[in-house]
Amino acid sequence: MSNNTNPTVAGGKKIVFTGGSGKAGRHVIPYLLSKGHKVLNLDLVPFPDTSVDVYTMKTDLTDSGQVFNALISHFNMTGYSDGPIPAAPDVVIHFAAYARNMLVPDSECFQANVRSTYNVVEAACKLGVKKIIIASSETTYGVCFAQGDADYHSFPLEEDYDVDPEDSYALSKICGEKTARTFSRRFKNDIYALRIGNVIEPHEYERDFPSYISNPSSRKRNAWSYIDARDLGQICDLAIKKSGLGFQVFNATNDTITVKGTTREFLERECPGTKVTREMGEFEAPLSNRKVREVLGYQDVHDWRKYVKV
Repeated sequence: MSNNTNPTVAGGKKIVFTGGSGKAGRHVIPYLLSKGHKVLNLDLVPFPDTSVDVYTMKTDLTDSGQVFNALISHFNMTGYSDGPIPAAPDVVIHFAAYARNMLVPDSECFQANVRSTYNVVEAACKLGVKKIIIASSETTYGVCFAQGDADYHSFPLEEDYDVDPEDSYALSKICGEKTARTFSRRFKNDIYALRIGNVIEPHEYERDFPSYISNPSSRKRNAWSYIDARDLGQICDLAIKKSGLGFQVFNATNDTITVKGTTREFLERECPGTKVTREMGEFEAPLSNRKVREVLGYQDVHDWRKYVKV
């Protein structure tokens, strides 16, 4: 077990992060630590990188009692000797979930994801946490786990889109968004839902992107978009810093479409029957991050074109 003795620097927050041992969290947590935040990871498995100084508390988030207790825990064992009696954190970031369909039966995926999100949001709100960030998903736009070849209603995919998925995983994420909106209205706090795109780790550029570029039809379910796991850390940090917005939904994606050529040329060729509702940037990702750029100040760092030859 790790003893995280790094103090929270000026401006840093105490953050309880759920699901930090997963694909996204293993990159987001180091980013948050680098920005001076202090993090407690709630997960069922240890944090995979032992070089990262973060304590993991094994927590079943479908058990509301465990959630309430975990949110008012010490962040590491040293808290018993050099810290005050634990209190609620400044921020709760909820990423834990079954990450897709077909890991467990549909009913288990739905009920576990919905229950855990409800438990985390309820406990955080009732403990007085003013900033909560939850993971929603690109799947809510209805194509990722659709049966057969489905089409999007329009481009770009933005936060006011009429989301209408047909699968249990995406439905669980919509329920999570509605839960967040409900509690934000009641408790007058900030709860931001991130519709996270296809998460890409650094080693996946060289391994996977050549096939994405040569076979663009394989990326339709991801709307030819992605989010670098490290840039997702930036978005979380920016969301922590931006307050007073109440409930908000943000697409969490990088700037750029994952195909050769321009966005307009590609969509006219591949999706001729799908309307485009506004002028899009030359290489803008169809799952657009315009809102997170304009509202939170996100700046793309890890453009795939830096790592892959086109």
